Amino acid sequence: MWLATVVFLLGLVLALRFAPYNTKFTLYYFIISFLATFCIPFFAVFNPCDPINCYRSSFVLRLVSHIFGIKWEVRGKELLSQTRACVAVANHQNSFDVLGMFWIWKWMKNCSSVAKKEIFYAWPFGLALWLSGCIFIDRLNSKQAQKQLKEAARRMDKDGVKLWVFPEGTRNKSRSLMPFKKGAFHVAIACQAPIMPVVFSPYYFINHNNGFFGTGKVIITVLPYIETKGLTLDDIGELQNKVWKQMNEVYTNVSTELRDSLPPKYPGLVGFDEEN
Repeated sequence: MWLATVVFLLGLVLALRFAPYNTKFTLYYFIISFLATFCIPFFAVFNPCDPINCYRSSFVLRLVSHIFGIKWEVRGKELLSQTRACVAVANHQNSFDVLGMFWIWKWMKNCSSVAKKEIFYAWPFGLALWLSGCIFIDRLNSKQAQKQLKEAARRMDKDGVKLWVFPEGTRNKSRSLMPFKKGAFHVAIACQAPIMPVVFSPYYFINHNNGFFGTGKVIITVLPYIETKGLTLDDIGELQNKVWKQMNEVYTNVSTELRDSLPPKYPGLVGFDEEN
């Protein structure tokens, strides 16, 4: 049984190395859906709607990164390990950000994510997220969204969890940071909780311009906490700009670092030269 499983996984890894762009993404969603389906009964029986489910399942889901040949270099692990309630803000590039989150969850442990409501209906993944303590926000209903953000703030304040938010509000296919929305900073100031910036470097091994999907490295940089004690809601704009500038500086630096390590005609760079 185990031998057959190992042979299957090795075959899958080899097949993925040569599979075309769309096939790889299809297989990625299939694998994630399969693992979500497998985890749902355990989540539902043991600690339903608890962030601990993400921590426990992360040790299995880290295997997906190995299958697709993605290496994660994490800088600032000691900040992730601090048992301190905070709002973690990260740039959002594509669905592979989930793999990065699962890769660092073993250091975060007690972390709850915030996602748009539409993701909940992407079953089985959405259901597994809900059973893992994810808070879904209805962006089209401001009153409901405020209520949901208050629940997120309550959970962070009462249970001491890290609240993971993508402040850009949507996936960003360009290799630059988009302006941040105010929700995460509103919650942080309301709870007087610090901001923990997390920067994902560009996925140079994935290029939607020419359908390239190879293997490669992603650098995740965790920046020092930015305190909000003493700030009021009038300071949201200033805090928002401060965090964006710090993250954008790091994003630019790690982007250059990775680009310089790649061959000049690397397929992952095609179509992005004008953005960098």
